Amino acid sequence: MTAVRNVLIVGGGTAGSALAILLARGGVTVHIAEIKPELTALGSGITLQGNALRVLRDLGVWDRVAAAGFAFDSLGLRTPGGHLIAEIPDARTGGPDLPATLGMNRPELAAILADAVRASGTRISLGLTVESLTDTGDGVRAQMSDGTADTYDLVVGADGIRSKVRTLLGVEAAIRPTGMGIWRIHTRRPKDVERTDLVYGGSCFIAGYCPTGQDTMYAYLVEKARPRESVADADKPSHMRALAETYGGAWEEIRTDITDPDRINYTWFESLLVERPWNRGRVVLIGDAAHACPPTLAQGAAQCLEDAAVLAELLLAADRLDQPLFDAFMDRRHERAKAVVEASLQLADWQLNPVPDADVPGLMGRIAAMVARRP
Repeated sequence: MTAVRNVLIVGGGTAGSALAILLARGGVTVHIAEIKPELTALGSGITLQGNALRVLRDLGVWDRVAAAGFAFDSLGLRTPGGHLIAEIPDARTGGPDLPATLGMNRPELAAILADAVRASGTRISLGLTVESLTDTGDGVRAQMSDGTADTYDLVVGADGIRSKVRTLLGVEAAIRPTGMGIWRIHTRRPKDVERTDLVYGGSCFIAGYCPTGQDTMYAYLVEKARPRESVADADKPSHMRALAETYGGAWEEIRTDITDPDRINYTWFESLLVERPWNRGRVVLIGDAAHACPPTLAQGAAQCLEDAAVLAELLLAADRLDQPLFDAFMDRRHERAKAVVEASLQLADWQLNPVPDADVPGLMGRIAAMVARRP
């Protein structure tokens, strides 16, 4: 008998979906409560490093992900004018039989995971969240937003950086803006774009792009954070084109396609880290509810997936749910996630406050070596 028979997962994003698939496969009855009206994701594209691909393969969705995305094994650094400075081999953190990196459309990844969740037999309740949680010692009584209630062996808060579950637990963790904002657009892929190329400098802190399919890519520009409402929807294309004006190379073609405000997404870089433990009794936080970081290392989704993989492994291997199990979860996850958050913030800070001896390659190499090892 596994440590749990029935589990409520609050949040059907990357972490929640992955955990549901793994637990249901192991014979656990799983219920996902997702506040949105469907299991989907907003945004443009997503960059997935090898350690994220490793978990997606374990979930059984790698073939679909590989077909939907665009894989590559190097990173390019360019001048604002578009000239190549360096081509850096990317670390294969998922192992030699997986690409180093894969870009894909974020909603497509969400759809693939949602299909796998449904196929697993997980019960999905949309437009629903939790209102209160009562730990009874041998279970958790969950009162839901539609007035229903049920008791579960375990409740998992996988409901994002502004987690309702974290608030209900009284866990204090400040969401901290880094001072940067990112403009993203999903657009056509110029035929010579076959990997991520980055520019540090010009009118923005970072200008980059990532192919997401045979004909698609997403491009992004990172500037000083501005109030989210300061640019009207109709003005987003002209604002993004103006930021892109100083960049050459592929940006000349990208810039002409920045016309549709519905394909443009603007968000702030934010971070959060919950100190250990991430549980209070039989309620535990995972994913962005426990740790979130700016995308300077492209490790956000990977760390969410690793949370799900490790927690599912521990739950399915144990015959009782107790604090030692959660302590084992923390021993494998807390320091690793903390290192990623801190390194992501350091890279952002070096952009905001340049220092002459900033060892960007060294920092990125240390994180790559760490995440190449299974958590």
